Amino acid sequence: MSVQGITQTSQYLTFKLDNEIYAMDITTVREVLDIIQITKVPQMPDFMCGVINLRGGVVPVVDLRLKFGLAEATSLKGACIVIIEVFLDGEQTILGILVDAVQEVISLEPEQIDPPPRIGTRLKTEFIKGMGKKDEEFIIILETGKVFSAGELAIVQATDDMPMPEIAVGMDAEDENDD
Repeated sequence: MSVQGITQTSQYLTFKLDNEIYAMDITTVREVLDIIQITKVPQMPDFMCGVINLRGGVVPVVDLRLKFGLAEATSLKGACIVIIEVFLDGEQTILGILVDAVQEVISLEPEQIDPPPRIGTRLKTEFIKGMGKKDEEFIIILETGKVFSAGELAIVQATDDMPMPEIAVGMDAEDENDD
C-alpha cells in the first residue's frame, strides 16, 4: 500500500538520529555542511541551537534530536548541518537542521513507501510523510513543511533580521566536545 500523493520515484536524503534512519525529499535540501561555529541566541526554544553564518547570511539551526524529544547527542563526531528550504504562508525560509550523520541519497518507488502508522490520537505523526522500506530497514520519511509549527517557523524567520557576528570560524566536532 503506497502513500496517497506519491506517484513517482522520488529521491531522498537519508540521515541518522539516535540510531534511526530518517529521510527528506532531496528537493528541499540545499546543501550539507560539516559542523561550524553556531552562535547561541538568547530566548530561543530549547531545540534551537542558534544561528550560523552561511556566506554572509544568518541561518537558524535546529537540533532535530531535541525537536523530536530525543536526548541531546553526547558527541558531535560525524554530525552535520543540513540546510533546507521550508515554506510558511508561501514565503521561503532557509533553515539548518543538526543531525547525527548524513548517509546517502536514495531513490524509492511509490510501492516502497507505506503510510505513517496510526498510533492513537496522543502521538503526532502528521510530520511523517511515510515509512520507506529499503532492504530490511524502515526509513522515516519526513514531511519537511510539517515538522515545524507556524509559530516555530515565525521565530526562525525573525532570526533572518539579526545582524551576523563576525565569529564564523570553522571548528572540528572534537573541539566542541572539549567543553
